[in-house]
Amino acid sequence: MTTSVFVVDDHDIIRRGVAALVGAEPDMQLVGEAASTAEALVRVPSTDPQVAVLDVRLPDGSGVELCRELQSRMPGLRCLMLTSFDDQDALLDAIMAGAAGFVLKGVVSEELVGAIRKVGAGEALLDPRRTEAMLEMLRKEQQKADPLRELTAREREVLDLIGDGLTNREISGRMHLAEKTVKNYVSQMLAKLSMRHRSEAAVLATKLRLERDSRNKR
Repeated sequence: MTTSVFVVDDHDIIRRGVAALVGAEPDMQLVGEAASTAEALVRVPSTDPQVAVLDVRLPDGSGVELCRELQSRMPGLRCLMLTSFDDQDALLDAIMAGAAGFVLKGVVSEELVGAIRKVGAGEALLDPRRTEAMLEMLRKEQQKADPLRELTAREREVLDLIGDGLTNREISGRMHLAEKTVKNYVSQMLAKLSMRHRSEAAVLATKLRLERDSRNKR
């Protein structure tokens, strides 16, 4: 089977070099080129390639955003991101945009051709260990932004009451629940927050309440 390829890069030498590599392979077909996001958004859908090789940084936008937009229009498109440096932020963005691969411009010709071939065959090129590390970093950043995102409404209510200094018995009375049920909520909440002690939850609840009060006063 022949893999159809579209190349997007604002540097003529790189774009033509990749195009020449693709054109020289018997199992690949170059269907188009573009030097900008605007050009790509017009030409890629009209040529309907299987693989789009996209520069991460383009003069009129991000290759990662281009990847996201093209895939929203063409769900079957496989995007291979091309960059000149080992950029972890770009890797994370590429993962979140649904890119199938991430290749440095410094790789030898055979490696780039091999990457295009694998992506065209449905394989993913993002190294599993690096991908997991980046996703873990993302999860931690999201947890910092909203530490309560994993909690249910009941667990959040329990946390607020712990912040008020209430015991499990007092919380059970306030929420009209069995004390054992409250104890279970507390255990689940601490586990989700990666905490071991009730006092840690109380500190967090107080901190979040002060932050809310501060925002409301602005």
